[in-house]
Amino acid sequence: MSRSATHRWSALGAMALAMTVIGLDMTVLTVALPNLALDLGAGSAALQWFSTAYTLALAAVMLPAGAFGDRYGRRRLLLGALLVFGLASVACAYAASPGQLIAARTVLGVAAAAMIPMTMATVTVLFADPAERARAMNIWVTATAIGLPLGPILGGWLLNTFWWGSVFLINVPVVLVGVVAVVALVPESRDPGQRPIDLPGAGLAVAGMLALTYGLIRLGEDGLGDPLGWLGFAAGAGLLVALVRHQRRAAYPLADLELFRRAGFRWGTVFAVVITFGLFFTLPQYYRAVLEVDALGSGVRLLPMIAGLLVGSRVGDVLRVRLGTARTVGLGLGLLGLGLGLGAFTSVGSGFGFVAAWVALTGVGMGIALPAVMAAALDDLTGDRAGAGSALLQALRQAAGTIAVAFLGAVLAAVYRAQLGAANRPPIDDSVNAGVAVARQLGDAALLERVREAFVAGMGVMLALCALLCLAALPVALRVLPGRAAAPVADPSESGHGR
Repeated sequence: MSRSATHRWSALGAMALAMTVIGLDMTVLTVALPNLALDLGAGSAALQWFSTAYTLALAAVMLPAGAFGDRYGRRRLLLGALLVFGLASVACAYAASPGQLIAARTVLGVAAAAMIPMTMATVTVLFADPAERARAMNIWVTATAIGLPLGPILGGWLLNTFWWGSVFLINVPVVLVGVVAVVALVPESRDPGQRPIDLPGAGLAVAGMLALTYGLIRLGEDGLGDPLGWLGFAAGAGLLVALVRHQRRAAYPLADLELFRRAGFRWGTVFAVVITFGLFFTLPQYYRAVLEVDALGSGVRLLPMIAGLLVGSRVGDVLRVRLGTARTVGLGLGLLGLGLGLGAFTSVGSGFGFVAAWVALTGVGMGIALPAVMAAALDDLTGDRAGAGSALLQALRQAAGTIAVAFLGAVLAAVYRAQLGAANRPPIDDSVNAGVAVARQLGDAALLERVREAFVAGMGVMLALCALLCLAALPVALRVLPGRAAAPVADPSESGHGR
């Protein structure tokens, strides 16, 4: 391997490590919430905002961040975002009040919103050969996905060993490694046309994603009867419709909507959204409330997912070259649907072996399908608009993930309350955790069993819906995605850095 190729793959390794930290940061907070409530005196509203502030900032800033990177330099923006992410992590660790932590988490979300599209755009620039780019995207996607289940594992261990601030300080050394690697290995790249920033479009994107995401979070937490949630959703949707209309008229649009005319980007984005929609979020609750394991134990039980992701990504890398994108994605969606379908049969008495099997199978399916569809979308990006295109893809995935959590959470809550029967009353109907706490306080074993069975029933319906979505998408993927992928080039050093 030439020195140039070694530099490119080393740079990818550093960016993958940074993406793992972002994935980890999205989930590590959940295990620290009880400690934060005690040490910072945070009430339920503040605890919700610790997570909400990060999600809102991430969703709102991502689309404009891509355009700013194309205009002023992707390497420059990535370096700045890494430094801000590290400083915000320190501020989170040493926050002395709920307000300080919310502010620091907001800044952390802004930095992550720039890091995600900039690292993805840099992959496009560094790896011009489609076969190499697909391998690089496989690593990038896997690193991001692994961070999600890794959060509860590391978070649980750190909380059992140190204080709650340590779950944020683990970001700092990774950020420092990333900064050094970007300075030493990543070339600067930008749009050679130096397009002006579409400031009205940026304002509409920020306001629209902010309102839409806030509305969906409210609907997911408080149920579909929350008028403020629907108001936020409607306002956000209206602003985003106005953004699309503005982009069609703008001389230098913020988002290149012409990308959706290209089959690879259009269908790659659609299936990336479908796979994101199928990503479930109830396992930590199941482990904590039904199996009664602590934070670390809950995290450890997510290891089968990590193993599945790693196996799936390796297998998918080979299959994409031999079978093509369409059949590789079809296989991944089939395994993902099968895993989720098996998960729908989970009961209160299911052993961990059964749960581990379907969780691992789900991880394999995601590991095979997600890198392939992301690579298909990236193949249609040009070097000059790589940042804006990457940001558009990731913003859509972020919005879809938020919609999924709101919709699936509402489904789970509706089934949970229906299955409670006579026990469907406050505060038991609020959540499985509240129901378990009440049953424990009353010493009512029958109520405890009913609460657990009601939650597992809701989880089963939710997983079944996700499985049906994945299986319905399978024949569509076989029809619309490209066939056999390009073979790798003989000499990786022939791949240039792009613009």
